Amino acid sequence: MAEKKAGPKGLSEGLERLYRLYNRRQYVSPDPLQVLYDYDDPADREIAGIIASGLAFGRVAQILSAIDRVLGPMGTSPRAFILSTPSRELKGLYAGFQYRFVKGPEMGAFLSGLKKALQRWDSLEAMFAAHLPTDLQEGGPAREPKALIRAVSGGIRELLSLSGLRSSYLLASPEKGSACKRLFLFLRWMIRRDEVDPGGWEMALPSSLVIPLDTHMHHIARDLGLTRRRQADLKTALEVTSGFSSLCPEDPVRYDFVLTRFGIREELERGQVPELVFAGR
Repeated sequence: MAEKKAGPKGLSEGLERLYRLYNRRQYVSPDPLQVLYDYDDPADREIAGIIASGLAFGRVAQILSAIDRVLGPMGTSPRAFILSTPSRELKGLYAGFQYRFVKGPEMGAFLSGLKKALQRWDSLEAMFAAHLPTDLQEGGPAREPKALIRAVSGGIRELLSLSGLRSSYLLASPEKGSACKRLFLFLRWMIRRDEVDPGGWEMALPSSLVIPLDTHMHHIARDLGLTRRRQADLKTALEVTSGFSSLCPEDPVRYDFVLTRFGIREELERGQVPELVFAGR
């Protein structure tokens, strides 16, 4: 599809129309995000969120099944379950787990790493926040992407170390230049608060978030004229985020959910996006 462009005002108005129409919980399912609504306490929600986002690749029905196989045994409080279960038992309980590239030993090590992180920091949020630049730790939450990327990169390194893993498909890091869609999706869930994103973290403001970029979102961004880059990497994610930031600097990922409904929901096709956004120009 040829790229279409509109001035900032026209693009902003079009995106706001979509936000008003589709930024509702009735449009969430099927989506890993729906799992987080089961947890009122952010201390449980962050555990459910990092597990759900880590497994968010492949067909959505299979993703939801894999998430349930991990979270199901944990009951109503994943945090309490992980803290109260010895690492050896955690690894044994999930020894038979398999979802595409992720097998039981990796999942067991990952959950053991979460346990050690909670024991050391009390929360995942505190672990990531500890890697913010010192001036931000003293002066308030992260306000821009560079600071948040630095914090999560450090947190991922620490979590891998605690898990005894050199690398993990569950824990992508921006340090390697990839778009890290699942990581930034997790951060969107935990940092933003509206009818769809439940929030719960205070370590960063929505203005620091990076768009969760995958092939689907990359195509939409190109259709809207937000990037011409052909590779869906971190550089492109930051460029697209900057484009959205020029429209809504306090919340550049505001439109991520509504735009990604197109092509996920059966009744909404990706090709509709430019026509709907630019309608009435």
